[in-house]
Parts: sequence; C-alpha cells; structure tokens
Amino acid sequence: MLGATLEDYELFIYALQDEYPVIREATLTVIRQASNVATVEGALYFDAGVRLQVVEVVRFDVIPPRLSRYGYEIWRNNEKLYWYDPQGHPNDPTLAATHPHHKHIPPDIKHHRIPAPGLSFTEPNLPFLICEIAALINDPTVSTPA
Repeated sequence: MLGATLEDYELFIYALQDEYPVIREATLTVIRQASNVATVEGALYFDAGVRLQVVEVVRFDVIPPRLSRYGYEIWRNNEKLYWYDPQGHPNDPTLAATHPHHKHIPPDIKHHRIPAPGLSFTEPNLPFLICEIAALINDPTVSTPA
C-alpha cells in the first residue's frame, strides 16, 4: 500500500536513495497540492547514463490511497528507452491483463505497447521500476521487491 498518510509517502520518496544504493542521484520532489494530495516530480539517476523521469499524482483523500495519475520514462543519455502510462486502450485486447497499465517499447515506441503487470494505482511503483533499471544496468545488488 502507498502508506497511511501523505507524510508516509513523502518519507518513502525522500528515502529511496538510502533504500536503493543503485540510485546515484535523486531529484524527486513532493509538491503538496492540498493537505492530502500531492504531485511527485523529478528524476532518479543511475549508472550507464540511465535515468527514470517520474510524474505521479498521489491522493490520500480516498480509500484506499491511490495514484490518480502517473508517467514513468526511462532514458539512457538522450535516448528514450521506454515508458509506462495508464492511458486506457480498451480496444487493444493484448493489454487487457493489466488494463490500463502498460509499457511502450521499441521498435515503434509510441504504438508498440505491452502489459505492465508490475504497476498499480494502490502500491508504490518505484521499487518495481528501480529493480527493472538495476537489471537493465546489470546491478546484482538490487532484488525484485516482494
């Protein structure tokens, strides 16, 4: 779960670099929109020129707390490798298993989409993404979250 309060999620965000040493630099910022709604924006930087651009809107004014919107882009230097978003594609039966969560991948990154079973609106997505990036850059010290 995202945590009981916005403060819990804020602590989670600001502790990511301590929890995952594979992160070389973190510029994520929690921007409060209201007492129980915030936007998370910024990037996590890894070896090999890889970075994860993050945009999340997190809401604690609903039960259970949830991400109401997200976008995650993975870059290597100036090349976008892939991205995740929850924009629905109900006419694409190949995405039904994880609707609306999906991943855009090459060769036609805008139109080539696959299911994204590791993403959720009610669980933090960043541990999954950090582990995926650690595997991409071959960092064996990071294991997939339980």
